[in-house]
Amino acid sequence: MSKKSLVRRFFSGIWRGITRVRLAMSNILFLAIIVFIYFVYIGGAPEPLPKNAALLLNITGTVVDQKSEVNPVQALLTAPSPESHEVLLRDIIEAIDYAATDPAINALVMELDSLARLGISKTQEIVDALQNFRESGKPIVAIGDYYTQDQYLLASHADTVIAHPLGGVALEGYSSYQNYFQEALKKISVNVHVFRAGDHKSAVEPFMRDDMSPAQKKLTSRWLNQLWGQYTDAVEAQRALEPGAVDEYIDNFAQRLEAHGGDAAQTALRSGLVDRLLTRSEGNDFLVELIGASDDDGRYEAVVFERYVARKRPLSLGTSDSDRIAVITAEGTIMPGQQPPGSIGGDSLAQLIRGAVEADGVRAIVLRVNSGGGSMFASEVIREQVLYARNMGLPVVVSMGAVAASGGYYIAANADEIWATSSTITGSIGVFAAFPTFEELLHRVGISTDGVGTTDLAGSMRADRPLNPQLVDALTSGVQFAYKSFVEIVAQGRDMSAAEVEPLAEGRVWSAADALKAGLVDNLGSLHDAIVSAAAIAGLESYEVQYVERPLSPRDMVLKQLANSVGSLNIFTRSAASSALSGLLGPMQEAAKELTSMQDPRHLYMRCVACSMAH
Repeated sequence: MSKKSLVRRFFSGIWRGITRVRLAMSNILFLAIIVFIYFVYIGGAPEPLPKNAALLLNITGTVVDQKSEVNPVQALLTAPSPESHEVLLRDIIEAIDYAATDPAINALVMELDSLARLGISKTQEIVDALQNFRESGKPIVAIGDYYTQDQYLLASHADTVIAHPLGGVALEGYSSYQNYFQEALKKISVNVHVFRAGDHKSAVEPFMRDDMSPAQKKLTSRWLNQLWGQYTDAVEAQRALEPGAVDEYIDNFAQRLEAHGGDAAQTALRSGLVDRLLTRSEGNDFLVELIGASDDDGRYEAVVFERYVARKRPLSLGTSDSDRIAVITAEGTIMPGQQPPGSIGGDSLAQLIRGAVEADGVRAIVLRVNSGGGSMFASEVIREQVLYARNMGLPVVVSMGAVAASGGYYIAANADEIWATSSTITGSIGVFAAFPTFEELLHRVGISTDGVGTTDLAGSMRADRPLNPQLVDALTSGVQFAYKSFVEIVAQGRDMSAAEVEPLAEGRVWSAADALKAGLVDNLGSLHDAIVSAAAIAGLESYEVQYVERPLSPRDMVLKQLANSVGSLNIFTRSAASSALSGLLGPMQEAAKELTSMQDPRHLYMRCVACSMAH
């Protein structure tokens, strides 16, 4: 290779020097902006918490076990919308627990108008904390305009439920509906080739039918009615209503509403669902008197739960020498490779588990699973690390959230113990493969596909060609093998025979109560219960709990801390039109998300689509 001339080396050196200066100036500018934001918006010590106040539980958006990945710059510059905002379940629970013993907090107020999605499973875990708070002798008040069904389940556990005189309570029951595409696929000449193992594996029904199969209706109705029974029992117990009162309220709502002149708020009041009807100013006056303090604007004195828990929670760098229980969250669809928080990556979750195993001081692992499944290959990568942890002497306890089905159950099956909440949906032990081809659609518009290959299977995976008969046989055999492997893994993990697992499999979905009777789970309880059990298995009397997450870069840590401290700077905001459009396109976005999640290298999936209702 010829040596560069002196002139070329001279100018190359100058260019490299300019590049280094440019990068240095960019970094200096970035740091200067951060310093400016810090002094302008934070500056000095944080504002002290009030000495006499209520804890304000004003949940906005969706409550999750793990927040989805958000670009820290976007979080700092853009105001989040209620549809996209996420709140950590443990932030809510820990805030309530801290407040129960805090003499500066004398009440808990729930403002739930902006709560979009919570679910019965997460509600039950929050209710345990509310009960501890109530035992401290401090009152709990729920105040809102118009309660949705999700909001009302949590609000019903307050000592006093207040609604607006023009508000009400919207209850309807639980349902599970989805779109079916068989006729539509025929009309657009798209062939979806489906292979499944498990007669009740309903994830593929939308491609094969135009309605829900009778067998699936029977299974779905069973667990839906069990969840709804838990909802109505909880509300009726908390509101001191007669058994069946909630169903009677719904079934006769039109007549009740007419009897009260169309006044939904009075209907809720007379039905015993709320205690008082107060305007916003009247509600504020009520709370000022209850709490005994108000701020400079005359509003009742309160501290928002997210700010409160951030101040009360001890700072932990994960480097403590004390014994620790590592809690690892697996939430979302299971996909191969590295995936961001809010989804489950086979490699990324496996790395978190292995990292916990190899970390000093970790004595047990609690795997919090909230997933309807996904890629079989990625699920197997995760399961191997669960086995690795156990082989290295660390107990692994699974805590199931709202859903731990199909692939979500697969990664849990070999744990030392499986805990589920009383409303968890689980099971769905089955496997399917789906492969669409578009040759008829292309033929209708005059496009043909032809060519040659070196073997009979060459080019057989093209979506513009009919499915090769050999490929059909191969996919059928692969699905049957995968299903048999799934059943054997469950049998091994649950200390059962394959013959005992088979009646529980075939894609059947189980409620937590039925799963407990069948031996698919060991106990019913919360994440806290699972942590306590893991400590007992590990023989620990004193320990710390460490939530293991993917580490952030120093830059992202700074930006995230700024976003948490000052909130959004509102430099960019979403318009009402864009929010409305996003709502209209929701089904299309969900469909696109479903398609992009199908990344298994062998096209084998363990998914429970119907279970999404329970999230």
